[in-house]
Amino acid sequence: MSWGGPGFVIAIIAMSTLGWVFTTWIRARHGYPLENEWSGTASRTDPDADRKLVLLIAENDKLHGQVSRLEERIAVLERIATDPAERIARDIDALR
Repeated sequence: MSWGGPGFVIAIIAMSTLGWVFTTWIRARHGYPLENEWSGTASRTDPDADRKLVLLIAENDKLHGQVSRLEERIAVLERIATDPAERIARDIDALR
């Protein structure tokens, strides 16, 4: 084989292209972001990701509401525990 011939140059170009294709395939298979021609990245989209995000947001809102209600209840319990007994008795009598 002649080192200066066109076959050698074509072989190097083919090996480079096959290596690039192979590494891109491995990256895509394992979910790594892929690079495009202009040095940007294109990540693989998960079709369930949007649904999971919506469910997580809904669960977060629900838990936030529960925490708010529990904080209000704890504030009432703290007020009951720290208020003098006479005032509590008056408040109970006023409710009757």
